[in-house]
Amino acid sequence: MTKQTPAYYLKDIRHFYGDKKILDIPNLKIEPGSITGIIGPNGSGKSTLLKLMAFIQKPTFGQVFYNGKPEWPFSPTIRSKVTVLTQKPYLLKRSVYENIIYGLKIRKDTKNIIERVKQTLGAVGLDYDNFAHRKWHELSGGEAQRVALAARLILKPDVLLLDEPIASVDMESAKLIREASLNARRQWGTTLVVVSHDLHWLYSISDHQFSIYKGKMFATGIENVISGPFEQAGDQMLFKPLPNGRRILLKDTSTRSSTAIIRKKDITLDLEKQAGHPQLNQLDGSIAAMMLEKKSGFILATISCHDLSFVLRITSDQITDLSLYPGKQVVLKFLSTDVEWI
Repeated sequence: MTKQTPAYYLKDIRHFYGDKKILDIPNLKIEPGSITGIIGPNGSGKSTLLKLMAFIQKPTFGQVFYNGKPEWPFSPTIRSKVTVLTQKPYLLKRSVYENIIYGLKIRKDTKNIIERVKQTLGAVGLDYDNFAHRKWHELSGGEAQRVALAARLILKPDVLLLDEPIASVDMESAKLIREASLNARRQWGTTLVVVSHDLHWLYSISDHQFSIYKGKMFATGIENVISGPFEQAGDQMLFKPLPNGRRILLKDTSTRSSTAIIRKKDITLDLEKQAGHPQLNQLDGSIAAMMLEKKSGFILATISCHDLSFVLRITSDQITDLSLYPGKQVVLKFLSTDVEWI
């Protein structure tokens, strides 16, 4: 069987704004027709990554390959094949109809245009007769975002990049934007890359999840970030004080970084603490949320520990054996050596 060419291959990407490094991604591949979820705090580099993938910006160093070939910003090869929908919709100062057909007019693709506009507006829950001739300023925030999505969907793009598309809209608009985006994949095989804080939606629809923190990407989805300041706890050990007088003990690798990463795979869950293990962190917490990971079949559990949140994978057997449910008091365990510094 011939190996499929990735829709995207990002190689040795390092991107700077001035002297500040925003992205540091040695290798990233996204398969055609897949749904990729991208997670990370504000300022982590998510939007910059989408700009590089949309070929709006060129990376400071490295190369972005699209369908196996290197491409550059505003290349005619990828024009209209890759489109991005941002959190704040950008509409031209004209009617809804003119906004939606703008890309088709550039392509000189105007066959059956009225019928296509009707179908596309219907896909985002807007009636042609009521909305087609409205001006851009006569739309609510949710309606404007749906029109912006319709203007992209009518192009039947190969890639649809979604940057927090539902963060600032009403619940009904959010539902319709989600459905219309997924329909693009079902109908045309569109590759979706979705940045969203809606983790339940992201994990339920995506084939792969990546998390970004300080420009570094983790291919295992959301991971656990512990920020400083840290205090010295003897030779090659640091600790982070917690509000109740307890502390998290971490091995110091002399990187002098202020941020520690604890991987989901290195955390275990129990109902009682274990005596006689000085290198074992054991934190009291409660289960804040549980959701299914589509691809792995595991349950992703969020545990609140004092002012921190941790995420780990648990199995259905663990849920049964430990009688786990949201609100249940648990003990979170991980070794002080199970830390990465970034």
